[in-house]
Amino acid sequence: MPAAGLSILDPRVLGASETHRAGFTSAVPFPHVVIENFFEPGFAAELLATFPAFERGNSVGDDGTPGGKSTLDRIRGLGPAYQRLDDAIKSPEFLRAIGALTGIDGLIYDPWYLGGGTHENRNGMALDPHVDFNFHPSERWHRRLNLIVYLNPEWEAAWGGCLELFRDPYADARPASSVAPVFNRCVIFETSERSWHAFDPIRLPPEHAHLTRRSIALYFYTKDRPAEETAPRHTTYYVNRQLPAYIDEGRTLSRADVADIRQLMELRDAHIRMLYAENTALRQAQDRGLTGHLLYLAKRAYVRFRR
Repeated sequence: MPAAGLSILDPRVLGASETHRAGFTSAVPFPHVVIENFFEPGFAAELLATFPAFERGNSVGDDGTPGGKSTLDRIRGLGPAYQRLDDAIKSPEFLRAIGALTGIDGLIYDPWYLGGGTHENRNGMALDPHVDFNFHPSERWHRRLNLIVYLNPEWEAAWGGCLELFRDPYADARPASSVAPVFNRCVIFETSERSWHAFDPIRLPPEHAHLTRRSIALYFYTKDRPAEETAPRHTTYYVNRQLPAYIDEGRTLSRADVADIRQLMELRDAHIRMLYAENTALRQAQDRGLTGHLLYLAKRAYVRFRR
């Protein structure tokens, strides 16, 4: 009989722990492992059956407007299955098991699920390559692992929404690895300054347009991290996608090619607008209050001195 914290897992996961660890440490382009049938089948079915409605979560994007992604981090309010999930993942036995599977000891559970929880994406949504924030927003914890379990009984890789792992999104149009978000498949990857990940656009066929891409995202931390892997605190860092590899010299562009290029340009323009808006907000905040006034006087004195 497994400990309470491990009862949510399919027994085969623990039985293959050494194999998973070997795969994790040797994976390309950075440490990760894909595990089929991660949760015990009955438990996975319960999680799917009580997955929250899209409208119940937060669908406001980084630009401040409602979008096609909904997240919910108040896990315990979703019913008995999610309460059991929360109880399990904070248990010492679960944290030790994931530590043994990845080689990262001393894992810490995030009781606030900041950035995590349930994630749901509608048709047309995508996620650009990025590395995640590297420290917990309110604690001095190093972010170390992302654990994602997909809850999509009907899904094909051709429909998009596949997790993409990149070597270098500045140079590579295609990911080094791609993982379809099929039901009860788990992906665990180390979060670092090179863990570039994304998911490609969801393009559902008309007969399946009602479906959404559902997952549970769990993030784990440690109090310390090797010095050579530690970087100054930063937020999530995005990179716009490169042109698809098939857009090359001599190709006659199809209507679909033009649509793809326009979408990439729109995303890039939206990213630039967001950065300018953030810059403007920072400058306005800087100008307000005593500190802003003192900074204004210092700048004024500096300019006049230079003359």
